[in-house]
Amino acid sequence: MGITVCLAIRQAQPAAIALASCDLMVANLSGSTLCSFVRWLLVVVALLLGSCNRPPAKREDFSAERERMVREQIVSRGIHDPRLLAAMKKVPREAFVSQELSDLSYTDRPLPIGYDQTISQPYMVALMTEEIRLQPTDRVLEIGTGSGYQTAILAELVSDVYTIEVIEALAKSAEANLDRLGYENVHLKIGDGYKGWPEHAPFDAIIATCAPERVPQPLVDQLKEGGRMIIPIGGNFSQQLYLFEKINGALRERAIEPVRFVPMVR
Repeated sequence: MGITVCLAIRQAQPAAIALASCDLMVANLSGSTLCSFVRWLLVVVALLLGSCNRPPAKREDFSAERERMVREQIVSRGIHDPRLLAAMKKVPREAFVSQELSDLSYTDRPLPIGYDQTISQPYMVALMTEEIRLQPTDRVLEIGTGSGYQTAILAELVSDVYTIEVIEALAKSAEANLDRLGYENVHLKIGDGYKGWPEHAPFDAIIATCAPERVPQPLVDQLKEGGRMIIPIGGNFSQQLYLFEKINGALRERAIEPVRFVPMVR
């Protein structure tokens, strides 16, 4: 009720201004010309006030934008894994950003989530997820929970997600987001992602959404034989996204593309 009243006041103000500014014009009009002007003015006022009765936009009314995001930002760039595309169409990105930024949820860019951190560009989420070739029975380690969007995508695709966030406030916010959406296969802890989560190793796949200057050895140790790890490596202004596969205890690497992620905080 309070929101509706405020909107009505704000929307009525232009009409009031228009009425005041037209006093001189009306003084110089007469007869049929004056009648036409009054009819026009009444239509304008009715439109302005009538718009107050429109229901406010709801956070869940983004399904069409999700479909368009997948079609125009992801499929058009060569991402075709059907399970991944279904997850991207399902997970509500708007639930992982602030209310003030919800209208930008499906734009082709990262968005701030506070504490100098960001939620990744949708295409980058899709690219990194497809590259590690996830299976329904996989157990995945994620470094950098952020607000939980990438975590939710992973949770749609695998058996269990173990995710680590070093910033306590973000971790608690992500946990609330994921709980609200009903994800029960996510295990979150607050801590140093560089060290991984040895108690639950080895992992079929590891994904890092923050950039260390070199591959953390603990993550290499916790990657299962035959497992895949995708991680940005480099400094603040020069990073490369790499896919690593563990073969006979050693890492085989493939450079994917230049990227820019937030640095890995320790």
